[in-house]
Amino acid sequence: MTRLGNFLASSVGKKIVLGLTGLLLVGFLFAHLKGNLTLVEDPSGEHFDEYVAFLQGFGPLLLAAEVALALLFCAHIYLALRLTQENWQARKLGYVLRSSRGASSVGSVSMFYSGALLLGFLIKHLLDFRFAGDFLDAPAAKVYAHLRSPGNAAVYVLAALVVGLHLSHGFRSAFQSLGLNHPGWNPWLEKLGKLVALVLALGFALIPLYILVLWSSGASQ
Repeated sequence: MTRLGNFLASSVGKKIVLGLTGLLLVGFLFAHLKGNLTLVEDPSGEHFDEYVAFLQGFGPLLLAAEVALALLFCAHIYLALRLTQENWQARKLGYVLRSSRGASSVGSVSMFYSGALLLGFLIKHLLDFRFAGDFLDAPAAKVYAHLRSPGNAAVYVLAALVVGLHLSHGFRSAFQSLGLNHPGWNPWLEKLGKLVALVLALGFALIPLYILVLWSSGASQ
């Protein structure tokens, strides 16, 4: 336990765990997107209702999975905050960052801010649906009704774009934290990171846009 504690207390240990939790969360985002896209595939909402019912059918196992996911999110957020705080406190690191700005990107310099925005959105998302008392009565109808509002749809589209911004640097950074930093691999990991960010951003943005256009055109479920 002492070795594990020392490892987690070190900067290297925090970065490795941050990278692992980040990649696991990317996997969750793809699974979440796949389920949510049934709202687009079937405008009647029946497939989404079936998807939600399928998940609810796991009973206690679903609750355990949700608790594990919550812990995963909390660990990722905590480690990101700790490492950001350590970086801000390390003046020498500040000089290194200033001297290497030429290699920075919008995604890399905004990681803290995009992460903070995503945390705020996550809380809103849970309040909108997961903790809404009537969500399980008619899941698809609840989502459709919520995203029919241009304001709500705009918030969800913006959140999708922030996800893409965060992952445009975060995905590649996760592999670097795990020690996968090789001249032969780096260009491919950079491209893969951009592709992952683009797919998730466009995929999540498509859902509120589709629902908004669907109801704006007078279509019904």
